[in-house]
Amino acid sequence: MAGADNASHDIQSILSSSERDYLVRNNGNQVKIESLVGKKVGLYFSASWCGPCRQFTPILVELYNEVSPKGDFELIFVSVDEDEDAFKGYFSKIPWLAIPFSDSDSRNRLDGLFKARGIPHLVILDENGKVVTDDGAEVVREYGAEAYPFTIERFKELKNQKEEAKKNQSLRSLLAFKSRDFVISSDGKEVLVSELEGKTVGLYFSCFSFNTSAKFTPKLVEVYEKLKAKGEDFEIVLISIGDGEESFKQGVRSLPWLALPFKDKSCEKLARYFELSTLPTLVIIGPDGKTLHSNVAEAIENYGIAAYPFTPEKFSELTDMEKAKEASQTLESILVSGDLDFLLGKDGAKILVSDLVGKNVLLYFSAHWCLPCRAFLPKLIKAYWEIKARDNALEVIFVSRDRDQAFFDNFFSKMPWLALPFGDSRKAVLSRKFKVYDIPVLVVIGPNGRTVRKDARDLIKIYGAKAYPFTEERVRELEAASEEMTKGWPEKVTHKSHEHELVLSRCNIYNCDGCDEEGHSWSYCCEKCNFDLHPKCVLGKKNAEKVAAKKGIEGGL
Repeated sequence: MAGADNASHDIQSILSSSERDYLVRNNGNQVKIESLVGKKVGLYFSASWCGPCRQFTPILVELYNEVSPKGDFELIFVSVDEDEDAFKGYFSKIPWLAIPFSDSDSRNRLDGLFKARGIPHLVILDENGKVVTDDGAEVVREYGAEAYPFTIERFKELKNQKEEAKKNQSLRSLLAFKSRDFVISSDGKEVLVSELEGKTVGLYFSCFSFNTSAKFTPKLVEVYEKLKAKGEDFEIVLISIGDGEESFKQGVRSLPWLALPFKDKSCEKLARYFELSTLPTLVIIGPDGKTLHSNVAEAIENYGIAAYPFTPEKFSELTDMEKAKEASQTLESILVSGDLDFLLGKDGAKILVSDLVGKNVLLYFSAHWCLPCRAFLPKLIKAYWEIKARDNALEVIFVSRDRDQAFFDNFFSKMPWLALPFGDSRKAVLSRKFKVYDIPVLVVIGPNGRTVRKDARDLIKIYGAKAYPFTEERVRELEAASEEMTKGWPEKVTHKSHEHELVLSRCNIYNCDGCDEEGHSWSYCCEKCNFDLHPKCVLGKKNAEKVAAKKGIEGGL
């Protein structure tokens, strides 16, 4: 947390210039720099165009308003804006001092002195001008005004308190904050945190305007209402992240569970405490107030109410069930649902799933609107026909992510294989089963109906039809052949224009910067110059001038 710069800076000399011995307020008043001597000073590098800055500045304003009356702390705004009007508009909302925008030399000098490579950037100096922390923005986010008086000792104390709080975690320590000992119901009534103690509680980090949250919330409502109907001691507390006030109010009214008040300080504090990395996240707190699971959102997607009570024993049980299910999987068990026992062939023909039993089947998750999908399709078609020419026991099934029938029809018309009908309910089931989040995805189902692999797209891109039948044994054979092919190649090739080297390394897929062809398995890589070359391009000096020109390397290779 402490800055790398251990030198003491003279406040007057670093903040002034030969023509200026003052700082300015947003009303135009000037404040002599000498008045800051003996004070703690924060240098705030920020700009109006920076989204994270606009989010952080109100937090810093709140801290400043609480701490500045103590009289020994001041903030200095060092603008990174590009024009004076933007500076003035942003500075008008800031209650502290600033380097005048016209003094770009001083602003640039401070930027270099304190290495403000990213913004918002807050450097805090002690009374002697020594850097206490160059990560002040994180300190403020984490502790707010509690970080005062901004000393190393105080930071250590707060860190120890945080570690102690985790050891002694309780529902009250998580949900109660200062004078607030309640959460709110959907109709705005206050519910004491003490009423939730002894229950299993889900902390639901979500945002009403976030698409994935909007899709997941109805599923969670269904699970919640089923558990409540069974009389389970389970409760959910919404922790809103990033919602506007009106969106929050409308959203809370539509939900059957509790919530922290709008923009409660605990929301961001809990997001940091649980190291939130994605929305939605459902943290489970057990009846003893301890964390049972850091995020069960995916488990609820996959298992619904069966995931309750979210204990390690329950997840172990679900894992065993999943393994047993995989072992007994057949093509029909994953592709037949009720009376949906068919696939769509060309010209609208219905092909029974049972007709594909005993074949290698590829499930191709794709969509017309997806550029990588359209780029991959010709490669898959080429491999499909090459494989079919030597083994007819292969079929591909298009599982569409298209948004309307017309786009589905257009994209499917370019494919020589089968498809699930547009809008088929089996699509959602298959997407969940194989955890398809990004497309294109190519899943291989073997002749026995078991899943062979879920990453066949990469194998097609690397090896084409040679990857068939996509088994681990076949992949090992192909890798061994690649290693044999590279025997005798030089281990390193050096640039003529500089000292670092191109190193022969294995990588799955890359584009050669020499000939623009797609590379498979092996390349010569240079991290400093950030490019890849086919071994044939390096060994044969092919396209060396083109590479040099493209990368700005004098003298070529």
